[in-house]
Order: sequence, then structure tokens, then C-alpha cells
Amino acid sequence: MAAKKTAKTKTTAAAKAKKAPTPAHHAYETECVHRGVKVDTLYKSATTPIYPTSTFAFAEPGKAGPYDYTRSGNPTRSALEANLAQLEGGTSARATCTGMSAISTLTYMWKAGDHIITGNDIYGGTHRLFTTLCPRHGVEVSFVNMRDPKVVEKAIKKNTKAIWIETPSNPLLNIVDLEAIAKIAKKHKLMTFIDNTFLGPMLQKPFDYGIDVIVHSTTKYINGHSDVVGGAIITRDKKIDQEVAFLVNALGTACSPWDAFLVLRGVKTMPMRMKAHVENAAAIAEYLDGHKKVAHVYYPGLKTHPEHELAKRQMLGMGGMVSFDIKGGLKAGEKFVGALEIFTLAESLGGVESLIEMPYTMSHTSMSVAARREAGIKPGNIRCSIGIENPDDLIRDMERAFAKVG
Repeated sequence: MAAKKTAKTKTTAAAKAKKAPTPAHHAYETECVHRGVKVDTLYKSATTPIYPTSTFAFAEPGKAGPYDYTRSGNPTRSALEANLAQLEGGTSARATCTGMSAISTLTYMWKAGDHIITGNDIYGGTHRLFTTLCPRHGVEVSFVNMRDPKVVEKAIKKNTKAIWIETPSNPLLNIVDLEAIAKIAKKHKLMTFIDNTFLGPMLQKPFDYGIDVIVHSTTKYINGHSDVVGGAIITRDKKIDQEVAFLVNALGTACSPWDAFLVLRGVKTMPMRMKAHVENAAAIAEYLDGHKKVAHVYYPGLKTHPEHELAKRQMLGMGGMVSFDIKGGLKAGEKFVGALEIFTLAESLGGVESLIEMPYTMSHTSMSVAARREAGIKPGNIRCSIGIENPDDLIRDMERAFAKVG
């Protein structure tokens, strides 16, 4: 749940944003339900209509209406984009077909000879993109310990153009100081990008700390039902948005009207779902912490987490993700996840159902062994996406699985 405010945090802009109303002066829950919905001026539909059309009629040659071709724009997608921009405190959003397509689109903002800095413990798919495809286009990427702002600043070169942030990191839930990194970026005239997927727009407000561009895999908490894949790029600078809009259209990475409809439907229940995710994750983390068969628990809500105080300052909740290292390593982990009944062994996260996976052999297997070692991802690491089920049932499920590990 939202961290308690202290005298220190009350003075920050982010703390003020926690209690500030949205620009429309509506509560966050109200914005989730209503923003981007009332777009049907003909029949006054209570839900956002789906426009499953590839093209739109021109009034006459050379004179299109608000939309001309769905790759370039679609009313259903526009409704979702208006919703997400509002929820993140941005001015514009572009919805894409997947989270990775959103990230891939942004890499086209960089050109041959540019240098980018990112964390050494980011999502495996992003790491793969940065280590394989970016170099093909002449873009150099440095992977550093982003938890230390001094290390980040030291990595800056004459050709550095941007800093790519992921916080909490995937899968070890390390926390990056957004305000410190944003200050460094502005000092050196660099752009900042953040993957905000692990917390969503409800639990973390990167724009409040000076971040330039926010990226989401809407597949996760924003949609929340494991029935669609999608992404989003959110900005608050007109020039940046114009470039992003051009890239999404030119590359053809926009999401379909049906997918936009599903994500917009999921947004409506996000506040209620996130409360359950956060409460359940805290219960699971407390259960795992100190368990005789658990070597280490990764969860920013625990006081033992090295960035616990930072998480309390810059996050509005500790999220629904919990990771841990099981004693016995890979074999013990495989036996544990194989014995679970309620948890589903699967990649992805953020759905109403609890998912569990082993990053070393699943979500992060595209990283080299050396890269996984450097990031701190061990063979026995287990990542849990805690759903909205009854937490007692989830704990009993884990207890039965631990009993079978021996």
C-alpha cells in the first residue's frame, strides 16, 4: 500500500503529487473508469466502441477526416492513449502492439554512433534487444549498476544520448533513484527513459522526478487479465511526442483496435486490482522472509531490502512482484515450481492469477551466463507475480510445494 509520509518526504514534489487531483480534478479511480470512454457521439455508448476498420473515407481527394488509416490512427486506440496519458500525468501517449514493440520503436530515436546507458539487471528481452539489434544499427549500450548514481555518471561519454531505467528491476526488484538519475541526465543534456511496467501508473509517477519518456508493457498490470499483449509510450513534451508518433506510424508498431479495447477495459479495474496485488505480495514476502528453505527474498517492502527507504519515498506502493532464491539452487527450484497447484508456471506477470517462473532458465535465458551472473540472477532464483487470490491459499500452496522439495 502507499507508504506513510514523513517530514522529509512531504517536501518533495512527488509527495505533493500523491495527494494532488488529476488535471480534470477527479480521483484516480474515477479517471480509470471514465477517461477515454465517452467517444461515441452518435449513440452515446456507455463503453468505448471498437472500430475494426483498416481505413476511413476521405471527404474528397487530399482531405481526410480525423482518421485516414488505422496504422496511423484509430478512435479506439486514441481513447486508450488519452486514458494512459492522463493516468501517467503526461500530455500524449502512443499505444503499441507489444511492450517490446514500444521499446523497439524508441531505439529508432538513436542513430549510429550514439551511446546509451542502462542497468545490468533489466528484463531479458530488453537486454537481448540492446545487445544484439542496437549494435547492428551502430548504437552502443553500456550496462552498469544503476543503483549507484555515481557509477551512472561515470559511464557517460561524449556520444552518450540517453539513460534507460528500469525500477523496480526485473527480476531482482532493485530500486533506482529516479530523482538522482534525472538530475545527472539534465546536467549532461541526456534524455531519460523508464520502463514503468512493474508498478504501473498507479504506484509510480516518473514524470514527477523529471523523467522524459515512460514505457509500459500494457500486457501486465494495466490490462491485468493475461488476455492481450500491448505496449505504450507516454510523453509530456510535444516535440518528443511528434517524433514518437512518426516512428510508431512509420514502423507500423501501433496496437489493433481490439487490443486497445481490451486494455482500456482492464484499466477500469486497475485501482482495485493493484490494491489486492500489493497486499497479497506483502503477505507472501513476509511468509518467505526467514523461511528455512529460502536463501534470500527480494521485495522492496521488506526493511531488509537495501533500497527500502528509497522505495518508500518514490513509490506509492511496493508492487505485486516478489522474487526469492531457494536453497538447493536450480534443481530445488524446479521441484518447487513443479509441485505448485494454484500458481501457474509461466512467464509474464501482472494478471489476476498468480504466475511463477525461474528467470535463469525462462525470462532471462537470452542473457549470457556472464550477464546473468553480473546482474545477480542465480539458477535458483524464482520470480512470483502475485495475483488477487486469497493470500492464505497462495501461502498454503507454497507450503505444500516446499514440503515436496525435501
